[in-house]
Order: sequence, then C-alpha cells, then structure tokens
Amino acid sequence: MLSAKSLFQEILDNDESFRLFCSIAASGEAQGGWENGRIAALLPDECRALAPKVARHGADEDKHGRIFRALLKKRGLRPVDVPHDTDYTMLLERQGIGLGHAQLRGEEPLTQRDVVVYLAHSRVTEQRACEQMRLLRRHFGSHADLGRAVRMISADEDNHLAYCHEELLRLARAGHGPAIQRVLRRSALAEIRVYRDVSLAVMAHMGRILGWPSSKAAVLVAGIHAVYAYERLAGWRRMVTLAMPERRDALGGPAVAAPGFA
Repeated sequence: MLSAKSLFQEILDNDESFRLFCSIAASGEAQGGWENGRIAALLPDECRALAPKVARHGADEDKHGRIFRALLKKRGLRPVDVPHDTDYTMLLERQGIGLGHAQLRGEEPLTQRDVVVYLAHSRVTEQRACEQMRLLRRHFGSHADLGRAVRMISADEDNHLAYCHEELLRLARAGHGPAIQRVLRRSALAEIRVYRDVSLAVMAHMGRILGWPSSKAAVLVAGIHAVYAYERLAGWRRMVTLAMPERRDALGGPAVAAPGFA
C-alpha cells in the first residue's frame, strides 16, 4: 500500500535518495539561517528589540542544516548539488515572496513594512515546515537514526511558528493589520504553487533514483495535484489566520544546542 510512511521509508533505505533528501533539506535550512542573520543585522531602529529573536531563528535554521549534514556523514555520504527545480526558498524569491537576497546582501536598513513582509512570509513557510516535521515525527520519531533529529527540528519549527503568530499579532495591534493580511494571502497563494512544483520535482528525481514504475509515479503526481487543488480552494486559509500561541515568547533566549550532531 502506498502511504506517506512507506514512501519515505523507501527514500530512507536507499543511499542515493536519502542523500538527495538530506542535501535539499540542509541547503534550505542553511539559506534560512543566512536570511534570518541578515534580517537581524538590518532591522530598523524601531524594530531592534526583535533582533535577538530573529537571530535565534537563524541560529536554529543553521543548526538544522548541520543536523541534516550530520545524518549524511553518519552514513558515509556527502551532500550533492541541489537541483534548481527543488530549491523551495529560491523559487519563492522568484515569485517575489519574502525579502530578496539582493536586498539582504546590502547595508540599507529594512523598513517596518519589510519586517511585516518577513514575518508574514515566515508565518506561511513555517506552517508548512511544522506540518512536514509533524508528519515525520509521527512516522519516524522513534527511528534509531532519524528520530532524535526529527523530534528536535519539529520542536524548533513549532517555536518558530508560535513566534511568527505572536509578533504579527503585536504588529496588527500597532495598526499594520490590513497590510499583514494582504501579505499573508499573497504569500500563501504563492507558497502552495511553489510547494506543488517542488513536490513534483522532488518526486521526479526520487523516481529516477529508485526506478519507480510509471504507474506509481502517476499516482504520486495525481496526489500532489489533488493536494494543490484542495489548498487552492480552501486549504491556504490555514496559513493566513493568526492566533495567540499557547507558548509565549517562544524564541526568547539562546538557541538550543544539538548535542551529538556535528
């Protein structure tokens, strides 16, 4: 029976598919770490109090990248170049979502609107990250090699999402509510398209590595399109709602280390 667990187990059991999976994940996390680090450095004076949390967010993302690279090293594998069609972060940037790398490489301070864009973009992408890691935690949380990494990353992603909710609600109370909702909606609709395209690309690469028959590939492609259809119809709305999280000040404090991961 084809299921999320059986599909990922197949990817996990093959060195080349596992190598590609971890390489894609490590690259995305490293990009997120760099982006948050630059945002923390460029925050405007009126938002400087946010800098430690943004820096903590970046440190967490860097840590996740190291964890995925450590998983590869443990199996005697080296990262591979990430195919362009699987680069989720850069594909979102090409859609004009979030803050562009050209802007972040400069030294011009961000505006308060840029901060709204950053937090709204993060709220959408962290929703996706949380859902993916919860799925992996449910199926592989007790796995001998992967389990500890999955549990640690999942807990961090939950904190990141809570932080985005809390900070966006604070900005909404300060009068930025309409702008936040506009950016959230635009980001969510773009994200679901990019997620569909990246999912199709990843499945195509995995299918070639694992030698999937055309019938299996067709079922997976149909499933990805079905998820997109649901998200385009109504599912995107879960990415734009805001609610005060149970855990307040989720990124208040230093990043939690990842003992045992190089």
